[in-house]
Amino acid sequence: MKRSYSKYSAKEDLLWLILRPWIFIPRVLYILLTFIFLFLRILFQGNSKNKNVQKNLSKYLFDVITDLGPCFIKLGQALSTRPDLVRQDWLTELTKLQDNLPAFDQKIALKIIEEELGSPANELFEEFPDSPIASASLGQVYKAKINNSYLAVKVQRPNLYFLIRRDVVILRFLATFLSPLLPLNIGVGIGEIIDEFGKALFDEIDYQKEAENALRFANLFKENPNIFIPKLEKQFSSKRVITTSWIDGVKLRDRALLEENNLIPSSFVKTCVISGLQQLFEFGYFHADPHPGNMFALKGGNADCGNLAYVDFGMMDTITNSDRLTLIKAIVHIINEEYYLLAEDFQKLGFLTKEQDLQKLVEPLKEVLGGSFGAEVGNFNLKNVTDKFSKLMYSYPFRVPSRFALIIRAVVSQEGLALRLDPEFKILKIAYPYIAKKLLTDNSEEILEILLEVVFDKKGHIQIEKVESLLNILFKDSENINSDLIPVANAGLKLFVSKKGAEVRKNLLLSLIKDEKLEFTDAKKLLALIRDTFSPLNIAKSAVQNIISTV
Repeated sequence: MKRSYSKYSAKEDLLWLILRPWIFIPRVLYILLTFIFLFLRILFQGNSKNKNVQKNLSKYLFDVITDLGPCFIKLGQALSTRPDLVRQDWLTELTKLQDNLPAFDQKIALKIIEEELGSPANELFEEFPDSPIASASLGQVYKAKINNSYLAVKVQRPNLYFLIRRDVVILRFLATFLSPLLPLNIGVGIGEIIDEFGKALFDEIDYQKEAENALRFANLFKENPNIFIPKLEKQFSSKRVITTSWIDGVKLRDRALLEENNLIPSSFVKTCVISGLQQLFEFGYFHADPHPGNMFALKGGNADCGNLAYVDFGMMDTITNSDRLTLIKAIVHIINEEYYLLAEDFQKLGFLTKEQDLQKLVEPLKEVLGGSFGAEVGNFNLKNVTDKFSKLMYSYPFRVPSRFALIIRAVVSQEGLALRLDPEFKILKIAYPYIAKKLLTDNSEEILEILLEVVFDKKGHIQIEKVESLLNILFKDSENINSDLIPVANAGLKLFVSKKGAEVRKNLLLSLIKDEKLEFTDAKKLLALIRDTFSPLNIAKSAVQNIISTV
């Protein structure tokens, strides 16, 4: 039985390549020698203060990655989004990996269009250019015209299936062989992580799959006025050609470029991060390749939330409902500094084995996460925590479950993109208020269960400090202190009087009983906290701010 064109199988593909040693051995040697020469050049020239040396080195790095092909370009793209990890002069060159790679021959592109769509490009479109407007790792994009409207026609690079199949197998072979020498303790899971990468790449070269992804993604954001998804043109799309409406915007690549177009960088950062959080924590379906070449700033929106367009839906992934809820719990446990419960979350997610003694991790986790937030959420720096966590992974048996490989890639890429636009950006300054608002306004049974864990301890007593912390995060650390007051107040009131609120009412009544006596101290503190937070003056300010934001 013939295997599907776009499916990855680690065992079958390894066997396929081993049976072709004339392909396997020369390619492995070439990759190894290329990286050895690159390592030596970086070792001897990486710290040079000579601008010409660094310029030549960055060009050499770009040429090496480009020469190695699509798999390595994809890895290089992840680096191109990290201004906090890569020198600025190198970063400028690596950014070209996103959509400024050498184009393949125009005649080949036209031949692919005719084979896939059944007619030549000049018959299908009123206008079709002689060269692509952008060229990326897997395909190149043309700006075509039909019925006085412009379309984006993406044509796949030739021979991709063979190139990706060969190099994913070799990457897995080399990574597994060299894993004991790697500085991070990622356990025995590196092969599975490469498998996840391989599956995603094989999905990405199936443009019919990408078309389905685009439609699903568009449906999820159809009610969001700040998110735009290009319209799929099915009649001009196939397995190796995909056509959508043209997006006329500015790529989220450079702060100065946005400002030149009278666009406010911070507004797009917020839209970008909130839409990313929605994908992870609400939809369970996310764009796994959010680099600047795949996101456009559009006119409209406001100073708080800019209008943003997503393109390129080849690399998408899902997160299970169980993992999604556990991640929300983990964030709540970080907020509340409950490190044993956080260790349990890591264990449930698969970052720790079931045999691991979690008590031994409490102090290390406290050391890594406890001092990273300062007095406010806004002081959080993901890179500092990542550096410390890398050391923690080396000292303790943490491992990265393969199903989290693309999630981590997406989050790291997105924070890197945000840092390019706003060097002072702190991801949790937006993420924490988002989670806090979700806990206070989402009436689903799963989220309600997490909220009850925050409000009441195991004995049923009200945890005033944790409730106060949750409200402070939402109304003191967020950018718009008053804008969420009315939605939160409405949601809280609806929950309290609803059928789902029965557990809340029951717990509140039980919290009044201590040692078989009525005790109103905690209830009074809670009422005072609610009164101060949702005072008439604050509600009025919230109403005014909501009116202003819609103008």
